[in-house]
Amino acid sequence: MEELEFLNSIAIALGLAFAGGFVARLLGIPTIVGYLVAGVVISPFTPGYDADAETIRELAEIGVIFLMFGVGLHFNLSDLLSVKGVAIPGSVVLISGTAAVTMAGGVLFDLGWREGLVLGLALSIASSVVLTRGLQERGLIEGVAGRMAIGWSIVEDLATVLFLALLPSLSAQENGNALLEMAEAVAKAAIFLAIMLVAGPRVIPWLLRRVALLGSRELFIVAVVAIALGIATSATWLGVSVALGAFIAGVVVSETEMGHQAAADVIPLREAFAVLFFVSVGMLLDPQDLLEDPAFLAFVVAVVIGVKAVVIIAMFAFFPYPARTALAVAAGLAQMGEFSFLVANEALHLEILSARAYNVLLAASIISIAFNPLAWRLLQPGERFLQGTGPLWRILERQGPPLPQVEVGEGHVVILGYGRVGELTGHALDHLGVPHIIVEADLPRARRLVAAGKTVVWGDAALPEVIEQTRLDHARLLAVALPDENTTFLAVANARRLHPELPIVVRARDRLEVPVLREMGVAEIVVPEYEGGLALMRQTLVSIGYEPEEALHYASAVRDIHYGFDTASEPHLA
Repeated sequence: MEELEFLNSIAIALGLAFAGGFVARLLGIPTIVGYLVAGVVISPFTPGYDADAETIRELAEIGVIFLMFGVGLHFNLSDLLSVKGVAIPGSVVLISGTAAVTMAGGVLFDLGWREGLVLGLALSIASSVVLTRGLQERGLIEGVAGRMAIGWSIVEDLATVLFLALLPSLSAQENGNALLEMAEAVAKAAIFLAIMLVAGPRVIPWLLRRVALLGSRELFIVAVVAIALGIATSATWLGVSVALGAFIAGVVVSETEMGHQAAADVIPLREAFAVLFFVSVGMLLDPQDLLEDPAFLAFVVAVVIGVKAVVIIAMFAFFPYPARTALAVAAGLAQMGEFSFLVANEALHLEILSARAYNVLLAASIISIAFNPLAWRLLQPGERFLQGTGPLWRILERQGPPLPQVEVGEGHVVILGYGRVGELTGHALDHLGVPHIIVEADLPRARRLVAAGKTVVWGDAALPEVIEQTRLDHARLLAVALPDENTTFLAVANARRLHPELPIVVRARDRLEVPVLREMGVAEIVVPEYEGGLALMRQTLVSIGYEPEEALHYASAVRDIHYGFDTASEPHLA
């Protein structure tokens, strides 16, 4: 019967997690909220079925290991270094500021300095899952704001590793030497790290290579899982947390030539056990405690959504980036999630964090994650509000040293956005000797382009003042390669106002943008997903024996249908 209860608990937990995640996606909020609510439903604090909390908690430990192992596998130092000038100091200030505000405000709620510090550290860590999804849905993942926010998130993930290593030292009694405990914890972590960095690159690649040569994917997956669990649990021999051990294991595996395959194979396991981790977190929430402490909850929510956003925006006042970038990064990071739970869970286990503070943190995380989609929708109203503040707006819109004055002739092409898409067009125009002007919002990139001899206008392409500097009335074509649909629409509208007859070519993110751009008078629209599918279809037809001209004609007809052009009949092949 005990075995049956074990299976019942897992089955019901996963079933409710699926239902909660499904409903969350229908409501347009991250699935994490659904998983947490599923945990609340089967917790001992709510009516109905009580799951075996100990069983789920033990399985959740595996979820912790796979979560941190995944962070190590996907850790990309180059991504961080590309934005290190903003992400590293910004994250340090954000973490320190959030912790300081929480400790100061915690005095009003009878929090000791240790509890206030740990609570503040947990509140400062944003969910990378929620952040990435928000950026992807708005086409910002490859833009300036996306790279800044991702870099910021990487620093916070690394900070989580440090927090988990130092937490045991904070569990010392009031009369203990906390600094000595911290030094000892850092020393143990350094010894473990040294052993892994010396022995790991010699043993693990050799082992994975030998397993890969056997040609058995099953054995390869078993080897990767054994490495993750083995290194994570061996870390405890030195008093280091399993989370830190799992992270180091992921970093070591990522440096092997099999790292990408290992990451792909571990993802299903990570997702399944991570769901149980979120359910176990929700099972610790006591709704009754929240009803008795609404002021504390309101304070924590204000720190996560309000204080963090203000600190991020204020930090950007010291860097030469558009205010829109600051607002986008603030919207993406003004929440907390999976790694906050890791810190809070460990602190609760070590009795640094009380059940009361843990309950409030968990409720605040649900509120902040659910609020995040609304935060993105408030970007434009927030920008308009700041534009009306005068001096404050000028501080946030710092540009740094001006770029050289642009000299405009006639018959040039204007390219809005010079990422991977716009760059290809620029290279072609260079090769053909066609004069062109680039509008780029990323100031460091704009400076590099100027140094390379390009003609560049720095600024937000959505602003009329920026577009006017390109002298569109003398241009022969406007090519729009912006990743953000709102900026694209505003830029096209401003271009149409300045030059109603100007030919415009636009890169659209998806098919939903096509009819809107058609109404704005854009004749040529390119949807990368469509174009890739059409090229694959054309090549498939040629490969099975159709003439290249026939395949091209068929693909052109299909393209017209998808882009909304009138066609006399359905396309067909002879």
